[in-house]
Amino acid sequence: MEMIARNPTNGVYPTSPDYIHALEVRHPSRLLFVSGTMGLDHEGMAAADLEGQLELIWSNLGAILTSADMTVDNIVRLTSYLSNGAFMEANQNARLRALSGRAVPTTAIIVETLRDDWLVEIEIIAAD
Repeated sequence: MEMIARNPTNGVYPTSPDYIHALEVRHPSRLLFVSGTMGLDHEGMAAADLEGQLELIWSNLGAILTSADMTVDNIVRLTSYLSNGAFMEANQNARLRALSGRAVPTTAIIVETLRDDWLVEIEIIAAD
């Protein structure tokens, strides 16, 4: 599988170091669509704070990816659902840490539909 960042310089705004406009995935053999994943522990309890929930989310995503013989290197698309716009920077930093700085197409959406104790939810698409 080949992944190619697509960041045209004409006709669209420039990207930032942690953002790409598009990712072309050539010749994938499998796609994995992961439901929105929350910062819940093994008993289904949410971590008390945003950092704890982000840590659990990325741990949970790692377990889901491992079950498909994939890693975070296979992530080709990510959507974050945040209960508060103030969580944007922490979410971005957690994503950059988890992906070792690799940029993938990403969108963050502020939502009011999460339970009160759920601060963030992340869904991904992975390919290999």
